[in-house]
Amino acid sequence: MGAQQQVADAFAALYGTAPEGIWSAPGRVNLIGEHTDYNDGFVMPFALPHTAVAAASRRTDGVLRLHSADVEGGVTELRPDDLVPGTDRAWTAYPAGVVWALREAGHPVTGADIHLASSVPVGAGLSSSAALEVVVALALNDLYGLGLQRWQLARLCQRAENVYVGAPTGIMDQTASACCEEGRALFLDTRDLSQRQIPFDLAAEGMRLLVVDTRVKHSHSEGEYGKRRAGCEKGAALLGVDALRDVPYAGLDAALARIDDEEVRRLVRHVVTEDERVERVVSLLKSGDTRAIGPVLVEGHASLRDDFRISCPELDLAVDSALAAGALGARMTGGGFGGSAIVLAEAADVETITKAVEEAFAAASFTAPRVFEAVPAAGARRLG
Repeated sequence: MGAQQQVADAFAALYGTAPEGIWSAPGRVNLIGEHTDYNDGFVMPFALPHTAVAAASRRTDGVLRLHSADVEGGVTELRPDDLVPGTDRAWTAYPAGVVWALREAGHPVTGADIHLASSVPVGAGLSSSAALEVVVALALNDLYGLGLQRWQLARLCQRAENVYVGAPTGIMDQTASACCEEGRALFLDTRDLSQRQIPFDLAAEGMRLLVVDTRVKHSHSEGEYGKRRAGCEKGAALLGVDALRDVPYAGLDAALARIDDEEVRRLVRHVVTEDERVERVVSLLKSGDTRAIGPVLVEGHASLRDDFRISCPELDLAVDSALAAGALGARMTGGGFGGSAIVLAEAADVETITKAVEEAFAAASFTAPRVFEAVPAAGARRLG
């Protein structure tokens, strides 16, 4: 039985009637462009085949009922009129936050019955929360005929996470889940939300992209992410620019010389060089020199490790052991402090590299990682 039918059947068992529709929204891997999104910079994610699936129906009585196949417990019943930011610390904050954000924006969402199931690994830096938000937003957009475009849904989902959940995330994750296309990476300018879909078919060129889920959990809303965001904002203020996106790469040394705070200087250096790395990867992919993005990924990891300081021993080991085993490139991906690394490899080397990473983790007495291939998949869509 497929996920679509399972979710439909579970909805009917929970709520006593068939759902009005079923939707899915994917998690994402960020190829390059880390911690640039809240600095008005460039990012380049692509969607994973792993998705959050929602079965949903409208309600007109001011009741919101939520249930997840992935969390123990029964149906949670809420009232949209009573939703208040910061009051929910459970998983329900993500879908409830979307309802709150839609209503705050003036959209007449009067309630819903929703059942969710997700195959996106939680805590792996693959945007499981964004997938949850986007699938609920898309379902409600369709059910209530709101007519919102994908980028608008992403903005509302970001607001739900920033204000309702209380996590100061940028716009990338929600936009990737809502807007990515199969076989492509999304080159997104987070300032004006302009998008370019860049062909990214590694299999056709004899390569693979692996995700190494270290199984080390992180939580963005617990301080460190917020500290770095505040540090970036301080750097922009010190340099007299609206955002670090406005610091030219060619003028980076001069800009750094104007900053006395060593920590802020490191954050600025990472963001400015990371934006340049995104543009370099786009150029290499467009010119057909895909293998050459490998060293750029390695540069990105060093910057995240040494300047932004959000790596951890497990992520560093995943990257180092993959490179030692012949990978073309590797870096941590996602918010940091755990989560996943990505590895660019020749197809023929996948087994060797996977084994090397697993053996390195075992030798270090780390929890065994989960290694799987990432294939650029479709963004959010209605299934039925």
